[in-house]
Amino acid sequence: MKMLKSLVLALSLAMLASPAFAEEGVLNISYVKSPFNLQMIVMKQHRLLEKKLEPRGIKVKWHDIDSGAQQATAMASGDLDVGGVLNTTSVQMANAEGNPVIIIAGAARPTDVFALVGQENGPRSFADLRGKTIAGPKGTVLHQLLVAGLAREGLTIRDVKFVQMGIPQSFSALMSGKVDAALIAAGALVKAKQAGKPVIATATGLVTPILAMCASKKFIEEQPELLKDVVAVQDEAYDWIMTHHDEAVALGAKEQNISTADAEQLYAWSHYTKRLNENDIKSLDNDMTFLLENGMARQKVDSRSFILKSAME
Repeated sequence: MKMLKSLVLALSLAMLASPAFAEEGVLNISYVKSPFNLQMIVMKQHRLLEKKLEPRGIKVKWHDIDSGAQQATAMASGDLDVGGVLNTTSVQMANAEGNPVIIIAGAARPTDVFALVGQENGPRSFADLRGKTIAGPKGTVLHQLLVAGLAREGLTIRDVKFVQMGIPQSFSALMSGKVDAALIAAGALVKAKQAGKPVIATATGLVTPILAMCASKKFIEEQPELLKDVVAVQDEAYDWIMTHHDEAVALGAKEQNISTADAEQLYAWSHYTKRLNENDIKSLDNDMTFLLENGMARQKVDSRSFILKSAME
């Protein structure tokens, strides 16, 4: 609840400022390379946006912002035009608080990238978690994974000791034996598995994480041609990845400072996409119910209201 109040305050202050969108002649876009956002990595490292926009005299300014909530706040203030990759939970929370962050293209459905991992001699199923200490980031896909898994066994979040921690801190707590299980993702998940930690469950079958490229409503309304260019470059990056698999994985491994083998694993888990589909809408509706029931959204928002029609298959 504290996190929700902080987000609401940040969004409110940002919207009060409400300057003109970003900078004249400059596209401000966030660079989000984690968990393994190859489209972003390829786009930035190959300077695809710069090449596309240079003839129009538009410069590209990249901002390293991983947090979906922080990207949403930056779009509300006008400091960011495009959010390179946001999880749809952050998009829903932003819209529920009156910050119209709009999905303009798909990115990935990394169901296997998010997981609940335990100790070697610890719990092996959700049914074993009663009374156990679990670390993880609240208000995220990982939080939702835990709640959904517990519900399947007739348990609730109140039946466990859930400790708020970011993914790096959760991983450290797991590896040091300070918690019975941890909600982790991407590289941390790969390292935990290599260390012999058992995976209790991934998001598969419990919740569908959806990552998407977004933009502020103001940017979309004022810069329709620039919007088309950004989406076209996102598509170009996706197409290049599909036809240059080895090069793309190697580029991602270098950028993430991981082995090629680990990068291949993350690639296989990521399930990249260009557009959202009707199954994603159903998943978003379920996510909205989760946010409302857990006090992370104050009002219901129609999923289709924050997705451009062109972002759908």
